[in-house]
Amino acid sequence: MTTVTQPVEAIPTPHVDTDYYGLQELLSDEDREIVQRVRAFVEGELLPVINGYWERAEFPQALLPAFAKVGVAGTTVRGYGAPGLTQFQTGLVALELSRGDGSFNTINAVHSGLVMGTLDRFGNEEQKQRWLPPLARLDKLGAFGLTEPQHGSDSVGLETSARRSGDGYLLSGAKRWIGMGHIADVVIIWARDEADGKVRGFVVEKTDGRYPDGFQASPILGKIGKRAIPQADIQLHDVFVPHDNLLADTRSFRDVSTVLSATRSLVAWEALGHATAAYEIAARYALTRHQFGKPIASFQLIQHKLAKMLGELTSMQLLCFRAAALQDRGRYRNAQASLLKMHVCDRARDLCRDARDMLGGNGILLENDVARHLTDMEVVHTYEGTDSIQSLIVGRDITGIAAFA
Repeated sequence: MTTVTQPVEAIPTPHVDTDYYGLQELLSDEDREIVQRVRAFVEGELLPVINGYWERAEFPQALLPAFAKVGVAGTTVRGYGAPGLTQFQTGLVALELSRGDGSFNTINAVHSGLVMGTLDRFGNEEQKQRWLPPLARLDKLGAFGLTEPQHGSDSVGLETSARRSGDGYLLSGAKRWIGMGHIADVVIIWARDEADGKVRGFVVEKTDGRYPDGFQASPILGKIGKRAIPQADIQLHDVFVPHDNLLADTRSFRDVSTVLSATRSLVAWEALGHATAAYEIAARYALTRHQFGKPIASFQLIQHKLAKMLGELTSMQLLCFRAAALQDRGRYRNAQASLLKMHVCDRARDLCRDARDMLGGNGILLENDVARHLTDMEVVHTYEGTDSIQSLIVGRDITGIAAFA
């Protein structure tokens, strides 16, 4: 007797509305086209494979050619093969990438924002022509070397030194938590000039696939989040950098602060992306997961959680949209960037935690994605200025009194 197996009908994916206040109406046709391009990459290329890269703590090198075709590398940089996006559009890119995966968003944030943004702001024309086009094509990768083992929150106290030697400089010191710091082709190292004590930017680059003598970098292992982007420890022992690799217009730590202030807002957009994904996962799960004979979405506790989560998500959206508008109009202050980063990242971490909890035991499985967003949010909550430091920057703005050096 032959048994005929009936095909299992696929359960339709429930629609989840994350735009409760109609903010998508504020997008221009160009904005929507950028979102569609990034979302197509995320859904077609990134999401099908990223859990494997994340679990193996492996850099997704194979995805770079497809990402290059999206045409957003370089974000706000104009010319040199970069797209010249607005701050609002750059925020939308960060939102869509991190809605898929935080590691890949950080790859773009470091490469496009910190590295290409620094070169665009502080390089001379020869330097821009030399480095920006290959970076925009993703033929080369960039890294940004600021943080040191003993100087995280107080990065202004960096101890890496630059000493004049012949027609260049010798760099000595150590850097830590440098995204792609051991695989990048171009590494910007911030160091203090021994001649005048000023902090300046120097570009260390590979030649024939090798870093200069004295440059040693190794990946930091054992991370619980952002596992698909490697961070490195870097040791610098009299690394020679030619004078042509000194970023011409860097003269003080204020230059570093200018770059960080611009990118700090994008950390909030990333947090919004993680929160959006986590809310969508939780809401869909609640509608399809049955317990006690009915979907858990029918229980009051679950509906209360979803309503609170949507409220938090909407407040994050409003803050990010408004901050980008101020930034594009040149009316954005450092303290406002700190408030945005502090509040959105704090709310997003709580939302991701609630979403993971809603999935119960299934929430700890990588295949359901929400655990990846939660652990990545732990990283986002810390980098580019911790919650505590951002609150003190805002506190100084409120009171006029600095509570830290």
